[in-house]
Amino acid sequence: MSKFYTEKHRALQEKFDTRRTADLLENAAVHGEFEAHEAEFIQSRDMFFLATVDASGQPTVSYKGGAPGFVRVTSAASLLFPNYDGNGMYYSIGNIMSAPRIGLLFIDFETPNRLRVQGAAEVLFDHPLLENYPGAQFLIAVAVESIWVNCPRYIHPHRKLAQSRYVPVAGLEPPLPAWKRIDIVQEALAKDDRERVLGAGGEITLDAYAGLLAKGEA
Repeated sequence: MSKFYTEKHRALQEKFDTRRTADLLENAAVHGEFEAHEAEFIQSRDMFFLATVDASGQPTVSYKGGAPGFVRVTSAASLLFPNYDGNGMYYSIGNIMSAPRIGLLFIDFETPNRLRVQGAAEVLFDHPLLENYPGAQFLIAVAVESIWVNCPRYIHPHRKLAQSRYVPVAGLEPPLPAWKRIDIVQEALAKDDRERVLGAGGEITLDAYAGLLAKGEA
C-alpha cells in the first residue's frame, strides 16, 4: 500500500509507463530522517518555499527568506525556522495553526539542486532558540515525516547578487519596507510602523511604489 499515490496518481503512472519508477522513488528515495549531507544542505540555504493548507482545504505557497542557516535541523527528524515581520496577514502561519501539515522545498539555484521535506508544524511563541534569531517574532518547529531529493533538471541556474537588505541583523533595525510608505495604507499600519514612515522618506503614492517595485528597489 502506497502512502503517496491515489488512484489518480496510478492512472497517470500507467498512462505514461512510470509506475515502476514511481514505486522505486517512494520505496528507495523517500525517507524519514535527514542524512548528514541533507542537513548540511538545508542549513546552507537562505530561502525556501513553504506550502500550507487552510482549514477549508485551500492550498497556498509562500517564499521564506533569511540569512544562510536561518533554517536549523534540530534532530534527525525535525527542523526549526523563524517568522519575521511580513505583511501582517499571517496567512501561512494561521494555516499552520488550523491545519499543521506542510511542505517545504529547498532549492540551490546555482548548482542546481533541490530537496523536499514534508511534516507537521507547530508555532512556538516561547522557545530557547528564539533569542538566536534577531528580528524573529516566533519560531515554527517541524516534525518531519518525509524527505526526498528532487530531480533538478528544470531548475534554471541563477547566481545570488546580494542578501536582502531586510534580513534582520543583530543590533540593527532593518529598513522599513517600501509598501509601508504607501499613502493609502497609513491608517492600517501598526503604530510603530507609522512612526517610522517619515524617517524612511515619507509617504509615497501607489504609482511611486510600483515604480520602485519595477526597479527592484522596494
